[in-house]
Amino acid sequence: MPFFGVYAGMCMKQATDVFNDWAHRGKDEGMERGHGPAVREMLDLALGRVLSERDSFSFADLGCGNGWVVRLASQHDNCTKADGFDGAEHMIVKAKTIDSNNGYHLALFPQTKPPQQYDLIHSMEFIYYLHDPKQMLQLIHDEWLTEDGWVVIGIDHYAEHEESLGWPEALDVHMSTFSEREWIEMWKDVGFRDVHAWRANQSSDKPGTLAIIGKKGLR
Repeated sequence: MPFFGVYAGMCMKQATDVFNDWAHRGKDEGMERGHGPAVREMLDLALGRVLSERDSFSFADLGCGNGWVVRLASQHDNCTKADGFDGAEHMIVKAKTIDSNNGYHLALFPQTKPPQQYDLIHSMEFIYYLHDPKQMLQLIHDEWLTEDGWVVIGIDHYAEHEESLGWPEALDVHMSTFSEREWIEMWKDVGFRDVHAWRANQSSDKPGTLAIIGKKGLR
């Protein structure tokens, strides 16, 4: 189940409030169990691309929750820096309590500016909470990534995943709904190259996470 968001209107909750509550109740711990297989598949592919072009990498996780993906990436021998960003204050507090070695930052998107540019950016279950995901993709491309940097994003709420279409009503939170084709077109429109999409952790009884990877385009 997803975890991040921004203000979605007077009639809906802020997703950050939902996930602040989850942090208080310990439900954030289920995110790693639920998303772990897909995230590890995504990172394996992304790190293969990144480390084929450079000897080391800096890493950022947008919508980091309690920081479990930051901690995972930071354990890689070639990782020089790992930062997490999230809009839920209690998630950031929990991340800092668990991990004092990496950086965790309270952030609202798309307003937050990166403290630096990163070689690899990861995000899982974050971007569709925004009213304009394409704007955020453009900012990741232009402001968050180093030259030739890579980003990999996991999306469980997409048009082809029929079960997920009831999530906005169930959580009372805004979610932007697009098809796989529309997501890919967005990535290409903002300038990403070598865009590749696949279903991570797919099985016979579940459609899997729509995972998309791309490289910062040439200026």
